Amino acid sequence: MIKLDFSKGGGLLPAIVQDYRTGKVLMLAYINNKSWEKTLKTGEAHYWSRSRRELWHKGGSSGHVQRIKEIYADCDNDTVLFSVEQVGGAACHLGYESCFHKKIDGDGNFTIAGDKKFDPQKVYKK
Repeated sequence: MIKLDFSKGGGLLPAIVQDYRTGKVLMLAYINNKSWEKTLKTGEAHYWSRSRRELWHKGGSSGHVQRIKEIYADCDNDTVLFSVEQVGGAACHLGYESCFHKKIDGDGNFTIAGDKKFDPQKVYKK
């Protein structure tokens, strides 16, 4: 079994998340050894929340889980790529398909690329 190198990032590794059908990058998150093991065991993406300092099951609140289709590790075993089926059509907690929905022009201004897939106030009851 592969041994990921959690030592470089203080116990955390970046996890790039990509839609398995379209190849679109959905988000970047972080995993620790515990979330890595949980992801492998359940077949759904689990991460480490740096802000809440806790294990986080993606979609645990919203129902928009990420079903793992394939996992790749980089050449140094210190970054992973999760190829996922994004349930509900949106990875971003703001309701967009991708967390990378701000298209920035040469002047540093941005426009929103794409439409919201859900209303976060209704999903998260805020």
